[in-house]
Amino acid sequence: MKKLILTTAALALTSGMALAESHGMTVRMGTEGAYPPYNFINDDGEIDGFERELGDELCSRAELTCEWVTNEWDSIIPNLVSGNYDTIIAGMSITDERDEVIDFTQNYYPPASSAYAALDGDVDVKAGVIAAQTATIQAGYVAETGATLLEFATPDESVAAVKNGEADAVFADKDYLAPIVAESELVWAGTDVSLGGGIGIGLRESDTELKAKFDAAITSMKEDGTLNAMLIKWFGEDIVTY
Repeated sequence: MKKLILTTAALALTSGMALAESHGMTVRMGTEGAYPPYNFINDDGEIDGFERELGDELCSRAELTCEWVTNEWDSIIPNLVSGNYDTIIAGMSITDERDEVIDFTQNYYPPASSAYAALDGDVDVKAGVIAAQTATIQAGYVAETGATLLEFATPDESVAAVKNGEADAVFADKDYLAPIVAESELVWAGTDVSLGGGIGIGLRESDTELKAKFDAAITSMKEDGTLNAMLIKWFGEDIVTY
C-alpha cells in the first residue's frame, strides 16, 4: 500500500509545482472538521476551532488567499497528494512514515500526550479491546502493544465504542479526550504516552515555496507570542507552549 501511495505522490508532483510557482492562486486548506477543539463544524455550519483560527492567521501573515475544505480522515493524505486541496491542517502529527509520502512544516503544536479513557479506570489497556481512530499514530501504537485494536473512521465513533461496551478503552490525543472525560462517565485509564513530533501542516513534497511561506508565518507567531496565546485559548492554561 505504501508503494502505491508513493507512486501516486510522484504522479501528482506537477500539480504541486504549479501551485508553488504561483502567487495569486487560492490555497485550499484541508481539514477534517470532526476533531474538536482542533477543528470542528460549528452551529452555523462553518469550519471552526484552533486550526481554523491558526490557519486564517497564517494565511494573513503569509499574504495568501485561503479557502477551507473538509475531507474524511482516512483519505486525507491521498486527496492532498492528488490535488484536491493544498494543505492538511487537521491535528496531524509529524511522523517518519507520513513524511515519506508528504512534507510537513515545523510543528505549530508541541509534541503532546495521548491517553486512554474508559468506563473503569482499572482496565488493562495492554490486554483489552482498545478503540482508536483509523490511520492515526494512536491506532499504530495500540497495534504494537498487544491489545486488540478496534479502528473507527471518526474519533466520536471510537468514544462511542467505549460507552456502548464494544471496547474497553479509547486511545486518542489527551487534549481531545479531556472535555469528554470531564463531561461524561468516562475516566482516565493506564498511563499517558508521548507520540510523534508535534503537529504540523502537511503539504505535497513539491510545494517547497508554500512550505517556506507557512514556516516563516509559524516562526513569527512563535516569536511574538501569538501562537502561545492561541494554544492557551483553545486548550487551557495547562497546555505545553513554545
